[in-house]
Amino acid sequence: MAKVANAYRRHLKSLLNSFSYTELNKNPVEGFSAGLIDDNDLYRWEVLIIGPPDTLYEGGVFKAHLTFPKDYPLRPPKMKFITEIWHPNVDKNGDVCISILHEPGEDKYGYEKPEERWLPIHTVETIMISVISMLADPNGDSPANVDAAKEWREDRNGEFKRKVARCVRKSQETAFE
Repeated sequence: MAKVANAYRRHLKSLLNSFSYTELNKNPVEGFSAGLIDDNDLYRWEVLIIGPPDTLYEGGVFKAHLTFPKDYPLRPPKMKFITEIWHPNVDKNGDVCISILHEPGEDKYGYEKPEERWLPIHTVETIMISVISMLADPNGDSPANVDAAKEWREDRNGEFKRKVARCVRKSQETAFE
């Protein structure tokens, strides 16, 4: 029984290192925190993202889930905002659509270069830095939420700003539930 427990601990440590969980706990990165949703499931993480300063999302505390495939890091995780967020690159269900989270290889539509897509060298940290950058600078040319992209292009300081402000307020009220 002890051999099985030791083997399990070694396997667990190896998995945690591949997910960069240990490194994130030792050297946290500003702007987000991340951890396991359930200590018994290494493949499902919860992240809290602080809205970047000097953006419409400033002051927001947005909760999201990262779900890793069993063959991570060969394939990217999926990211879904749990907190409501109005953004061109987040669909209305909360799914994040950015290049770094797209399957590796050629883009069948020719929009993204292979090096912009998922690579096994990416970590939770590089994903979160990309998401924080996405909040600061949306990509309106490749939207997951067409309505948000249209408002961002045509009425950034009007309706778009109002919807984002509402999401920020709501995120503050529900951040630690």
